[in-house]
Amino acid sequence: MTTKELAYSAQQHLQASTGGPFKRAHIYELLAASFGFKSYAALGVDAVFTQQRPDDERTASHSAFVRRRCIELGLSPESADLVSVTLGAFLAERQIGVVRISALIGHLRGDWSSPDDYPIGVDTERFGDEQNDGRAPRWPDGDEGDFAPLMLEGLEAAASKGNALAHYALALIHAPDEEDADQKTGSSYWHSQAQQGRVLTGVEKEWADAHAGRLTQAERYGRHLREAGRLGNQHALLDLAERFGDPSFFEQPHHDVGADPSAVAEIAERLGRVTDAKHWLTVAAESGDTDAMLRLIEEHDQSDLARCWTWVYLSRLVGTDLSKDAHYAINEDGSEYDDDVGGAAYVAGRDGVDLDPLSAEQDAAAKKAAQDLFERIQQAAAAEPGR
Repeated sequence: MTTKELAYSAQQHLQASTGGPFKRAHIYELLAASFGFKSYAALGVDAVFTQQRPDDERTASHSAFVRRRCIELGLSPESADLVSVTLGAFLAERQIGVVRISALIGHLRGDWSSPDDYPIGVDTERFGDEQNDGRAPRWPDGDEGDFAPLMLEGLEAAASKGNALAHYALALIHAPDEEDADQKTGSSYWHSQAQQGRVLTGVEKEWADAHAGRLTQAERYGRHLREAGRLGNQHALLDLAERFGDPSFFEQPHHDVGADPSAVAEIAERLGRVTDAKHWLTVAAESGDTDAMLRLIEEHDQSDLARCWTWVYLSRLVGTDLSKDAHYAINEDGSEYDDDVGGAAYVAGRDGVDLDPLSAEQDAAAKKAAQDLFERIQQAAAAEPGR
């Protein structure tokens, strides 16, 4: 089912149920109102229709919004009452819902860090202050075939209009499965044989077709990812840097992309961007990451003794004193040593940081800087959802 087919079906159903004519444009407006949006244009900013699983209760429940929109479109109060009930039943029977594209992206990235990641959150383009019950959406964890065709069609339509979020969501949906890597050699051989005109049957044809499908998937992934990046999506730009070595993310002003800053630093290092790596390690350290603090002391801030002491003092405030040794026992394979099992033990860990002392004035300034950073960390933690 496509969005056009949904609108046509809803139009026919309402006309048959009410005995009155409905413009197709009005149907789109009423469908949007069914999910609490002021207009179809407002829905299209960050949402698409989807067909849900039979056990998912996330269906339209905004009959008052539909009634209000009917009045705005010129229907009588009596007709508005009938439409609000009829359309709601129509959508519920077909398990039609909406999903925020940003929420879908959060699901695909495995990032559920805030209520904003839920399908319908606070939206200034929606009617009133009503919100859904906040239950997390249900989406599959599999490949493209597991997603509702209605949702995929909506994403493609939004992407064709230059919606960066839609492009990025499609890129994530089409992202190649790393577990298929070991199949590429054999499959590519039979695929090349088919391309040369050899008639394949049985398992050889299955392998060739599977490889062709992976090539198509990879092409769609790269195309949508690059377009999302071109349109300025920061997550897409970061993925381009990680997957394809594209430095565009680092060539723009630094943004809070919502990713692990230490991971961003690693990507910068792989691209040979030392200055960017230091920047993102600093972001991580200022967020309380003691591993990042240690790396800054050892690799980037060696010439700034006061800065190094600031990291040491901050590490103590967050619970890890970098000036003290941190050794522990491991097994030969690197796993954690278990006293109950016994056997040969090996030493792992690190030596404490050994820095030259600061003057009294510099030392006081370093402690003050560390305390200021620690208070910022506490404020950020207190502001996190659920606290």
